Amino acid sequence: MLPLGTRDLARRLLADEAAADKTSLTSESTILRVYEKLRLSLSALAGVAGFRSLASRALTLAKAKAPGLSKMQVAKDGSLQVFGEAELESDKRGDGEGGVVLLNELLGLLHAFIGEALTLRLLQEVWPDTVFDDCDSGTGEKHERTR
Repeated sequence: MLPLGTRDLARRLLADEAAADKTSLTSESTILRVYEKLRLSLSALAGVAGFRSLASRALTLAKAKAPGLSKMQVAKDGSLQVFGEAELESDKRGDGEGGVVLLNELLGLLHAFIGEALTLRLLQEVWPDTVFDDCDSGTGEKHERTR
């Protein structure tokens, strides 16, 4: 299992991106910024079709748990299309549960397919100033950073 668990990791990514946004003053939703960063990084690793498959499955799983995501779909290039911005208003502030559910599913699938070490390394490359190796959820021990 990933350090913190995928739900806590999703919350951390959204919180860090929301905090970073306070200096950039962008109007784009926090979940869309996090998703886009993951899309660019994972598409380089797995290709556009590979990422699109992963994201489509994550969105399908997330929609069952967060009905507010029903107005989203994954485009051919893997980007996230949103029909009706009202559902993402809370995500602009970084507190939207739909974003957490979607990222939780995406990170869970990523962990299942490529494993903990590669998932964490990928996240560290995308968010170099964020610490992801707090402690192992099963042992409570610190992970050593592998940089």
